[in-house]
This record gives sequence, C-alpha cells and structure tokens, in this order.
Amino acid sequence: MADLKLLALDQEDLDVISTYTQDAIVKVADMGFAPSDKRFALLMNRFAWESGEKSKKGERKRSAMHFDNVLSAKTSGFDVNAKDGVLNLLTIQFETTDAPSGRVTLSFAGGGSVALEVECLEARLADLGAAWRAKAKPVHEIE
Repeated sequence: MADLKLLALDQEDLDVISTYTQDAIVKVADMGFAPSDKRFALLMNRFAWESGEKSKKGERKRSAMHFDNVLSAKTSGFDVNAKDGVLNLLTIQFETTDAPSGRVTLSFAGGGSVALEVECLEARLADLGAAWRAKAKPVHEIE
C-alpha cells in the first residue's frame, strides 16, 4: 500500500483525513503551535485502516499532519506539560464560524481536545515511512 499524502480544503476532505487518522496515537510532546507561521503540527502513529487484514492486529504508520492559517490553538482535558503523555485521536471536525473562517477540533479519547481557530481550512496528512505490526487492533464499542 502506498504512503498517504492527503490535503483537506473543506469539510468533506477533512472527513476523509479524520477517517484515516482515527485511533492515531499522539504524544503531547509531538504536537505544537507556531504562531508566527500560523501552523499547528503533530506527529502520530496512525492505525493503517486502509491496509485491510494483512495481520489480525493490523499495522501502524508514522505520519505527520499540519494545519495552516491557524490564528490560535487551545487545549482542553489534558496536561500540555506532561510531554510523555499519550493521546488517542478519535475525530477531527471543522465548523464554519464566518466563512471561510472556522474552528477545527481534534477530539481525543477521555475528553481531551485541541481547538484551532483558522482563517480557512487547510490541512495536510503525510505518511513518513514503513509500516509496522500494531500491538492491538483498536476496538470501538457500539452503543
């Protein structure tokens, strides 16, 4: 399977990226906001849902994602000073506030989130290297 390189310029595009990054593992130290560049970036070990059933446990890939045109970044529900803290990414959503401006929300398991105020939606996701066998396949309980 080829490495992913995806661009999101609207909600529909972001939904695709959100699907590919569901259950990604993110260390708190591996994400940050660069106000002078108007960029929020993060590294992740994403579960490669697209790889199918190559193994019962699946695969993970090291990936990078960044958002451009970011005016502010606010965190909630986790300690940003706990650099070894590990978060499980569940969804990424975009809400228009004053088109094309809006809010991107990265939601993590346990209630943590990052809210990005953006001038317009521009996000990129790229795989950085080879895949490795995951320790376990993520499971979601259906209510």
